[in-house]
Amino acid sequence: MKVGDISSETCLDSKTANRVKEPKLYKVVMYNDDFTPMDFVVDILEIIFKKEHQEAVSIMMQVHKSDCAVVGRYYYDIAMTKTQEAMHLARQKGYPFQVKVEG
Repeated sequence: MKVGDISSETCLDSKTANRVKEPKLYKVVMYNDDFTPMDFVVDILEIIFKKEHQEAVSIMMQVHKSDCAVVGRYYYDIAMTKTQEAMHLARQKGYPFQVKVEG
């Protein structure tokens, strides 16, 4: 076989290539309550969700005014891990803070 000669058996056919899909992204939604301090929510957004301070404050205010907001979209395992970390920290502090993963 010469360099540049490629048999059709070694190439991916277009049908196989088209079947590969990107994994679904899930929304992480944060909900407002009357007891969790705003600064705690900002800290969660900065520490767990890796948001810059201004974006964290903006999201926190959206949650406060609208009762909920999408924090981000992540692959399922990442969304669940971040949600569980946030809920664990909130429970340690005794806050009823709620974060959920939605399809």
